[in-house]
Amino acid sequence: MNAALRATLTPARRVCGSLSVRVMGEHCVLRCSGALWLPDFLTLVAGDLHLEKGSAFAARGQMLPPYDSRATLDRLEAEIAELKPGRVVLLGDSFHDSKSIGRMAADDRERLDRLAFGRDWVWLEGNHDREALNVADADAVSRLPGRIVGEMRLGALFLTHEPMPEAQNGEVAGHLHPCARVVAHARMVRRSCFVTDGRRLILPAFGAFTGGLNVLDAAIAGLFREPPMAAALGKDRVHALAWAGLV
Repeated sequence: MNAALRATLTPARRVCGSLSVRVMGEHCVLRCSGALWLPDFLTLVAGDLHLEKGSAFAARGQMLPPYDSRATLDRLEAEIAELKPGRVVLLGDSFHDSKSIGRMAADDRERLDRLAFGRDWVWLEGNHDREALNVADADAVSRLPGRIVGEMRLGALFLTHEPMPEAQNGEVAGHLHPCARVVAHARMVRRSCFVTDGRRLILPAFGAFTGGLNVLDAAIAGLFREPPMAAALGKDRVHALAWAGLV
């Protein structure tokens, strides 16, 4: 087979082998970054950025490298550059504490403005940033791009920060930072993951310094009537994992 014909028959390798699923009939693309792409709405969704978590720990005497906001915004910028969304929805806990906005470096604040320019930029309130977005520093908040909402709907999807205890059709939430563990090649592998049963979807944390909760924990597993699917983030693809294979 000549090279030209081989190139025609072989699919081009994508930077991210995303996983496409349906949630209440809506097309949802699960990205390697942990972001959710909703192509029918030209909307990029990312949850739990926890910007300035490193500086929050430093203020309490626990010294972490102060680059988490930069790393998180790097990843967000890469997704925006590739997908060119008309809308970006940040699904809550975008800031780690009430003083995070004021602690952000000037170039990080300016980058937020550049990323938001020309598109609908939406901040959903989460438990960590509810105070930051409402009462902490009115002047700092007023300079943030975009708009602040408690929740929003897109078609059959209901975007909110924290999953509701009872099953909600179309719910897309964050908050729980789900992670999956499997045994592969005689060793334990742990990865952040999406969790969905086709009725609701929980996103992994997008932030650079965020921890994770095992999806088998009752706080996550108890949200689903039937065993859901975990979609683990790999370097260049999202891996669908059967619930029975998780540890």
